[in-house]
Amino acid sequence: MSDFNSQVIEEFRTNDGRVGGPFEGAHLALLSTTGAKSGEQRVSPVMYFTEGDRYYVIASKAGSPNNPAWFHNLVANPTVGVELSTERGIDSFDATAAVVEPAERDRLFAQFAGKNPGFEEYQLRTDRIIPVVELRRV
Repeated sequence: MSDFNSQVIEEFRTNDGRVGGPFEGAHLALLSTTGAKSGEQRVSPVMYFTEGDRYYVIASKAGSPNNPAWFHNLVANPTVGVELSTERGIDSFDATAAVVEPAERDRLFAQFAGKNPGFEEYQLRTDRIIPVVELRRV
């Protein structure tokens, strides 16, 4: 895990889900996945959004040509842990991750990118279609 991610995770957990820097004011989540090869627990900070009572994350990796490791992990092992920043602090729960189908993905991605323009830039940087993942509470 990068030093940057470690610092974000520590700040998130120390400050009831609030962090500064590039994530200040963002809807941030910590996503705990099981390593596809190692079987070890991994934690990744990600932005999330909601639609109704559904939670979504986007596997952007800042427009890299490859999906983030956490995406590979949750495809192999879809049971994940989620810690969400909320107005009331951290909401923790287990979830099942499911990659959103293409038509729904396009709609959700456009909705999120409309509020977070950096994600549209990420999509323009890469040839891959950036996946959207639904996190279904268990």
